[in-house]
Amino acid sequence: MLPNYADIVDAVAEAQPREVALVHGGQRITWETFGRRTDTLARSLLDHGLARQDKVAQYLYNGPAYAESFFGALKAAMVPVNTNYRYQDRELLYLWDNADVVAVSFHGCFAERIEGLRARLPRVRLWLWVDDGSGPCPTWAVAHEDAVGGDAGGAESLALPWERSPDDLFLIYTGGTTGMPKGVMWRQGDYFRVINRERTQGPYDLSRGGRGIVEQKRKEGPSGRILPACPQMHALGLMGSVAALVNGGSVVTLEGRRFDAVETLDAIDRERVNQIYVVGDVFARPLLEALDAHPGRWSLDSLRVIRSSGVMWSEEVKRGLLRHKPALVLRDGLGSTEAVRVGRSESTGDSTAATATFKLGPDAAVFDDDMRRVVPGSGVVGRVAVSGAVPVGYYKDPEKTAATFVMVDGERYAIPGDYALVDADGTVRLLGRGSVCINTGGEKVYPEEVEEVLKRHPSVRDAACVGVPDARWGEAITAIVEVANGEPPPEASAVTEWVKLELAHYKAPKHVLFIEDLGRAANGKLDYRALRERAIAHVGSS
Repeated sequence: MLPNYADIVDAVAEAQPREVALVHGGQRITWETFGRRTDTLARSLLDHGLARQDKVAQYLYNGPAYAESFFGALKAAMVPVNTNYRYQDRELLYLWDNADVVAVSFHGCFAERIEGLRARLPRVRLWLWVDDGSGPCPTWAVAHEDAVGGDAGGAESLALPWERSPDDLFLIYTGGTTGMPKGVMWRQGDYFRVINRERTQGPYDLSRGGRGIVEQKRKEGPSGRILPACPQMHALGLMGSVAALVNGGSVVTLEGRRFDAVETLDAIDRERVNQIYVVGDVFARPLLEALDAHPGRWSLDSLRVIRSSGVMWSEEVKRGLLRHKPALVLRDGLGSTEAVRVGRSESTGDSTAATATFKLGPDAAVFDDDMRRVVPGSGVVGRVAVSGAVPVGYYKDPEKTAATFVMVDGERYAIPGDYALVDADGTVRLLGRGSVCINTGGEKVYPEEVEEVLKRHPSVRDAACVGVPDARWGEAITAIVEVANGEPPPEASAVTEWVKLELAHYKAPKHVLFIEDLGRAANGKLDYRALRERAIAHVGSS
């Protein structure tokens, strides 16, 4: 029998009530307190009339409230929905409407934005306000601390009017490669299987649910402390935190709301962190720069593993980190929200994996355009795929589900669109997405969304967006703009600020190139490859 994640954390809280579950600055939340607060939050959701598998959104920065909201929803057999806190009004309205959200946990700094949206979100019946010192709780919201019973209160037991099940869902929204965010539906039992399929000590004893898992994990040794340096609103930071908790470990979150390498390294030493989660060079390069700039400031004695996924992690940066601590293990994951743990590379002081090279996992394959397995060493480009435990599909989107989750020889595969070559020794060399999707700092940006905003600028006649290579961000968004007839080119900064008025700031161009003609074909299509080459030349020359 596969487990339900809420059952596992209940068992962990019972097994180690005095151990610390969550750390945030000077705040320490024990497993006993975490269990009680999430039970009480689940009861609050029920008291407000929410039903089984209703959707509860987390509109939050990293911190204890994220885990409490997430597991409080799971304990009530409801569905957490991650929300990108960088989204603007249009994006939030789309996400919460598409996900059928009925409750939202939000940090107080977002209250003003929500105030302007509430009338357009009639389905949301409960707003849970998390105090961050930015102002009082709005009259239309319920304070998170009241909903969790405070430090001393809480229900002694949670009696649900329905059963929890391994088939209960996570709903993880991802930017994807086709425009607006898509909700990836994972059954909890399936996600547990895929995360634990590479265990070296045999399968879990699932006959006694969460209790059996906890006892087995305790025999294997302490789970330690993890620190998500990346946002918990994204799958890597979120599910890395979830994995630590269901393994009986602790999650340390940073107080700063923008990534700061010095704050991260200070926290690693202060809190004796064992693993951190980063998003490739976007995070790893600043960490290396801080270590180089302050030799000997941090011991990193406790740190054993750095994990990354979602964006390029270069061999150069890996070597630099290992120079500071050769005993580190650097694990670079190949995968996505739809296709978890497709492959992995591992770098240590003895050997460093080349940039974007991976060994496929046991359920992974690379298929050519005819859905045949690519022969290693053949030079044929194919798409990376994974079978076994895969998502149910995309929420309310059967067409995209059918395009991504495909039957091959009787097996259902997730094929999200990553193209790769397979070397003769089986090493997979990732080439990138086959579409024109831009991956900037781990965020996926679809060009057409930005282009439509650019074209509404009064001085712009037409526009295209491409990604150009960038040492830190992986790809930097570059706008290529045709100026309207008779109009002088606006300042590049004005173009960037125009996009920021409507879209999340990470979607705004970092570079702007003004040209006379984008060269659209008769059918209106653009040659993105040629435009990208032109943009690369422009950025390099400037």
